[in-house]
Amino acid sequence: MRELLRTNDIVLISAVGALLDSAGIGHLVLDQHMSVLEGSIGLLPRRLLVEEDDVARARRLLDEAGFGAALVAE
Repeated sequence: MRELLRTNDIVLISAVGALLDSAGIGHLVLDQHMSVLEGSIGLLPRRLLVEEDDVARARRLLDEAGFGAALVAE
């Protein structure tokens, strides 16, 4: 799996997750429980990962949806 997005913005993670779900692209959100434990003060960003085979398609989808600026560099 490869990291596609890293953010403290839970709304962004949710929106991107919904977009990936609608396109049939599986994803995994890491560090969401750690973010809750640290009190949601923003020290630990959540990471969104997708399967290696889906990275190009997911990046293209998110770029077309206007989320390109939030993607981690390749």
